[in-house]
Amino acid sequence: MVRIKAPVLLLALCLLLSAALVQAQDAAECEAGFHLVEHAMGQTCVSERPQRVVVLDTYELDAALSLGVKPVGAVEAIAGAGFPAYLARLTEGIEVVGTISAPNLEAILALSPDLILSSTGRHEEIYPQLSEIAPTVFTEALARTHWKEYLSIYAQALNREDVLANRLAEYEARIDTIRSVLPVEEIEISVVRFVAAENRMMPRGSFMGTVLNDIGFARPEPQQSDEFKIVVSQEQINLLDGDVIFVSVYGDPADTEYAAFTESPLWATLGAVQSGHVYVVDDDHWFLGIGLLGANRIMDDLLILLSGDFQRQA
Repeated sequence: MVRIKAPVLLLALCLLLSAALVQAQDAAECEAGFHLVEHAMGQTCVSERPQRVVVLDTYELDAALSLGVKPVGAVEAIAGAGFPAYLARLTEGIEVVGTISAPNLEAILALSPDLILSSTGRHEEIYPQLSEIAPTVFTEALARTHWKEYLSIYAQALNREDVLANRLAEYEARIDTIRSVLPVEEIEISVVRFVAAENRMMPRGSFMGTVLNDIGFARPEPQQSDEFKIVVSQEQINLLDGDVIFVSVYGDPADTEYAAFTESPLWATLGAVQSGHVYVVDDDHWFLGIGLLGANRIMDDLLILLSGDFQRQA
């Protein structure tokens, strides 16, 4: 007689139940206690009030927390690196379920989630496996410039659309505050991010680019592109100039060209360098966060770092 181990039996039962739920999602209506969510992969019936949410990117982590939902599981950007530092106060107790590039399906299943959030840009290939574990809602591609649009999909999935409306109103109010303090239209902001493989000039088509755009800051001509990034060499350091330069480093600075750039004679010729308006900012909330909580931390930095030298005249 063949004996089936309990964990294997549990997994089989979970998959059978999930398969039945997935089949039910083909209908235009959901059973009582569930609501239909349209997303990048189709339609999914989701619990009216998800309690055990798993998120598979830093954007989805910021999104859930900003809407007042603490996930039971989330991935790390880099194995062992933990969650973004700016979210530390909010992420205590969240289980790690692999990395962005390699989610651990067994760890996700063990948490018995009732909703999984991710995007086609990250995990389209494993959507079938994820949707067998729990109702899964995907946005298109990566958030970047569409982060507010995609946030509305997650708010619908979490049944927190009223919370999102309040959070977006708060975001707009903070923008008004910054505009009242800083002459944003007169401040040309340049942003450069150093990663191991390349040096990135960050134009308007990036997350932090949308925040600067929403506020109304000027951008140097080379950074007015709608691209996500523009790779620059040391010979192109002149393209990085502006009234202010914000600098970020992803990972170990020793693995990047950060030192080579900032110690170059060309770097010393930049106007922002000569005026003392170069600021190193936290990569976690400027680039990894992508969401309302990250955006608010960026606005904190802008007010703290710029209000001393760039006050709007009465």
